[in-house]
Amino acid sequence: MTSWFFDSSHEQPLTSAAKQAGQQFQIRAATATDLTAISQIIAESFHSQTGFWGWAFPLLRLGIYEDFRNRLSSSAPHHICLVAVHTTVTSANNLVGTVELGLRFPDSWKKNGRSFIYLSNLAVDQKYRRHGVASKLLLSCEKLCQEWGFQDLYLHVLEDNHQARQLYFKLGYKMCKVESNWNFFFLQQPRQILLHKRLQPNSEC
Repeated sequence: MTSWFFDSSHEQPLTSAAKQAGQQFQIRAATATDLTAISQIIAESFHSQTGFWGWAFPLLRLGIYEDFRNRLSSSAPHHICLVAVHTTVTSANNLVGTVELGLRFPDSWKKNGRSFIYLSNLAVDQKYRRHGVASKLLLSCEKLCQEWGFQDLYLHVLEDNHQARQLYFKLGYKMCKVESNWNFFFLQQPRQILLHKRLQPNSEC
């Protein structure tokens, strides 16, 4: 799968500025040489480098690195990590975004007994946000999902992540379920929202 590339002609229309910026990025399958950049982008996107938890950032980044290293070396079917690379940057550090796509099996929120494709770890380098990178990664996932023979995509988003929710809704994702857990009740952390997109019409969650 490491030779897989995304044809940007499948994209939905963007604004002229975003479209022009988006042409600078190419989507491909991740390789082992991308692990350091992937772990850095994900760690920066989901963990703070300041305050009380700042000291733990290198450990969190290392844990992410090892998790991805194990998954990239796995032969599990229907699993891939995609990366967005800046085509006009000549240095080795030209990776600007990533997303993971994998097969999941029935869970408490998926009761029909069928396996499904789940999208996770969407992250974009802060310097390249609002340039169409996340949209290109998401649309690449849709294309791959259909190539694998699946028509449904699922993902979770935090309730207070309004920018991400806006992007998902714009691309056609719909709310399936708002999930509450002990973190929400006792630690006042935001709830997770399960989103679903049917790549063919006339489908329910």
